This record gives sequence, structure tokens and C-alpha cells, in this order.
Amino acid sequence: MKIIFGLGNPGTQYQRTRHNAGFLLLDEIISRYQADLVGEKFKSQIYSASIGGEKVLMIKPLTFMNLSGEAVSQFVNFYKLDLNDFIVIHDEKDFSIEKQQFKNSGSAAGHNGLKNIITHFHTTDFQRLRIGVGNPEPGWKIVDWVLSKMSDTEISSMVSIFNSKINWVKDWASGVDFKNIMNKYN
Repeated sequence: MKIIFGLGNPGTQYQRTRHNAGFLLLDEIISRYQADLVGEKFKSQIYSASIGGEKVLMIKPLTFMNLSGEAVSQFVNFYKLDLNDFIVIHDEKDFSIEKQQFKNSGSAAGHNGLKNIITHFHTTDFQRLRIGVGNPEPGWKIVDWVLSKMSDTEISSMVSIFNSKINWVKDWASGVDFKNIMNKYN
């Protein structure tokens, strides 16, 4: 089994915000692979699909961004998964909207959702897909920037770039080594 976690904040007031890029792009995977809504568990919304012969859960933690590690760790521990069996999709303020990058370890770089996951696992060695949401404009505080709404153009560009390489999901679920995925799709 594999799990894809899309990070974001629950609630309509957070829809279309930069911090919800993980939710937004997880929805693209859910749609593309016709995942079924399974329900809720561990304070998360769960979808499931068979991709490349592998059961893949798609999880939206409903714990709010800063507590994402609670949900992620509960799923990983419950299913006794290896760190290579899940990936976290999250927003990256240091990347432009046009940049999306796979990474297999690293610091949280100020991202509170990642900080909480690192705290729960006591390691920075887990797979991620970093989704560019643009640098804060002059005069913006980071927290206000990531909670600001994206324009239709920004969302369209982000989704288009993501969908141009969405086959990474099938490759990853089929057991392609993550380093090969990074080389192919970065």
C-alpha cells in the first residue's frame, strides 16, 4: 500500500489559498485515478484507488496545517508503512507558481506542516512534492501570503503543470525508485 498526503487547511475560508496547494493537487489525482471517497479516519478525509496494481490511499488531513504530523503519523503507524511508502504534497513559498519539485529529504524550511511531520517521525527523510505558490510580495508577512487566495490564472497554471507530469503517481505506485521519479519529473 502507498499513501499520498495532500496538506492544507479544512474549511471553505481556506479554499484557493496558497497553503492549500496540497489539497488542490490531491484533488487532481483523485479525479484522474477515479478514487473513491472511503470516509474519515484519524481526523482525515480518505480516498482510495488501485493504481499500477497497488492500493493507494489519498489523504487530506483535517487537523489544520500546523498539526499535519498527527494525521500522517497515525496512518503510517496504523498501516506499518516504511517512510518510502508515502509522499507529502505541500506548498512551497520559495518557488514560483511554475515550479514543482520532488524531494526525498530536507528541512522544513519554515513550513509548519512539515515541521510537525518531522517532529512526529524524528527524521527529515521522507518523500515530498513541493508545489510553488510564489514568493511573498513586498510588504506581505509570510503567514498572510500563504493564507491569501490564488488567482484563477495562478491555479490554472499550477494545475496544468501538475497534470503534465501526473504519471509520476502510476510510476511511484508501481514501485519505480523515487530517485528515478525525481530525475524523470523534476
